Amino acid sequence: MNKGDKVTFPFAKKTMEGTVEQAFQKTVYIKADFPKAKGKIIKRKIKDIK
Repeated sequence: MNKGDKVTFPFAKKTMEGTVEQAFQKTVYIKADFPKAKGKIIKRKIKDIK
């Protein structure tokens, strides 16, 4: 998993798509576009990312 990769992640009983900003050993920071917050960065565990 590298910076700029497209990934899908679970959010509120659905899946969303975003791009990887930073990846660490167990966590990853994803930049995603939400309806009211464009370009928001969220943190997820790598095991939850598809």
